[in-house]
Amino acid sequence: MPALNPFGLIGLAVMGQNLVLNVESRGFAVSVYNRSGDVTAGFVAAHPGKRLTAAKTLPEFVATLARPRTVMLMVKAGAAVDAVLEQLVPLLEPGDIVIDGGNSHFADTERRDAVLGARGLRFVGAGVSGGEEGARKGPSIMPGGPVSTWEVLRPIFESIAARVGPAPGEPCVMHIGEGGAGHYVKMVHNGIEYGDMQLICEAYALMRAAGMDTGAMAEVFARWNEGELQSYLVEITARILAQRDEETGKPVVDLIVDKAGQKGTGQWTLASAADNAVVVSTINAAVEARVLSSMKAARVAASARLHGPSGPAARIALAPAELVPRLHEALYASKIVSYAQGLDLMRTMSAKKGWNLDLGGIARIWRGGCIIRARFLGHIADAYGPRGEAGAPANLMLAPFFEAVLNRAQGAWREVVALAVTAGVPVPAMSASLAYYDAYRSARLPANLLQAQRDFFGAHTYERVDKPAGEFFHTSWPEVIG
Repeated sequence: MPALNPFGLIGLAVMGQNLVLNVESRGFAVSVYNRSGDVTAGFVAAHPGKRLTAAKTLPEFVATLARPRTVMLMVKAGAAVDAVLEQLVPLLEPGDIVIDGGNSHFADTERRDAVLGARGLRFVGAGVSGGEEGARKGPSIMPGGPVSTWEVLRPIFESIAARVGPAPGEPCVMHIGEGGAGHYVKMVHNGIEYGDMQLICEAYALMRAAGMDTGAMAEVFARWNEGELQSYLVEITARILAQRDEETGKPVVDLIVDKAGQKGTGQWTLASAADNAVVVSTINAAVEARVLSSMKAARVAASARLHGPSGPAARIALAPAELVPRLHEALYASKIVSYAQGLDLMRTMSAKKGWNLDLGGIARIWRGGCIIRARFLGHIADAYGPRGEAGAPANLMLAPFFEAVLNRAQGAWREVVALAVTAGVPVPAMSASLAYYDAYRSARLPANLLQAQRDFFGAHTYERVDKPAGEFFHTSWPEVIG
């Protein structure tokens, strides 16, 4: 009788295939199953000599796995996960482990955890970031679920995860927390990713408005990638801007229709922020920018009717040599705000759910493998320190390193946003980041007038600056006539 495999994966789209090859390359034999048997057979046939076992049916797949069985699902989030679980769960036995490696909503993960837990099964929602390349070479992995289950999965996950630092490197995976914590952190990661991408797009738009061609822009992003702004997204932006179309010889980016897609994780982040009364204005602006981009026909029609700056006024009033260093500061400062908002959301939800999230540890595992990997994540990890360490900043902007960067950058940041407004170049994420920074640093906001308005029409009461906090007052306002 052949030896049973320690790991199985269901769902052989590109991400699933690459994860299987990654796991196998680390010394683990893998059982594979896909709803289409032809895909399963073709995948295994394309990789002769690999320790892969193809299964034509789910019962056959389960029979190839050693106890406790470890099964990872890499299928589309939503109904597809429930459909697979409906067929798979009756074939499993108490103690077996099921991992959902897709972008599932954390509430779905907690629902599934309750159902499978009642049957004695162990369910793990694991965020996996890094795209196709990361899945094959080493992703960042964010598993939730019980600590005891993490200890079972740890050898495999640590072996396949990206690594950072001196050899052998620190694996970009850690136990995130109970229940749906892993998928929640991956959701916020994706929200921050939305913000990062939009901010880079706004920097590109401003360079274009300053008359820079794509070659010159590519050089700027490549140079930025060697300094403070080093990140995967900045690196690929440089490569994208340098790419020429083989058919026309034109920059590929100029041939792409300006309609952005999205799969929902950004919107989930906004919904969670609203539920928890946390400001994520940069992420919100990024999500709305994608929505507006999808309204291509409406935008084209409006462009002929709604006026903005024209002629020289529509150009950025700075030469590229003067604009680029200011833009560097604006992008860096805005990026810090985006991360500050995402971290604030995670901390708030952690307290609400009792997850005890290690924000410093999360920043560390985001340094490699994932889409938002960047040099400055090391500074975020330093700012928050180990889990439970005293002295973590109330907001990332108040950590000494980031406080110094923001104070240094704020002048150029304002100038860039003002230039964009004057030229009619929309920079919703950059301006939202600056507004958040200014609101957070303001000792007094005009909310006193807002409270007066609420008290006027709804007798909602207010506190007074000359009375102890916690005492509430109401004014008999004059009646509105007419």
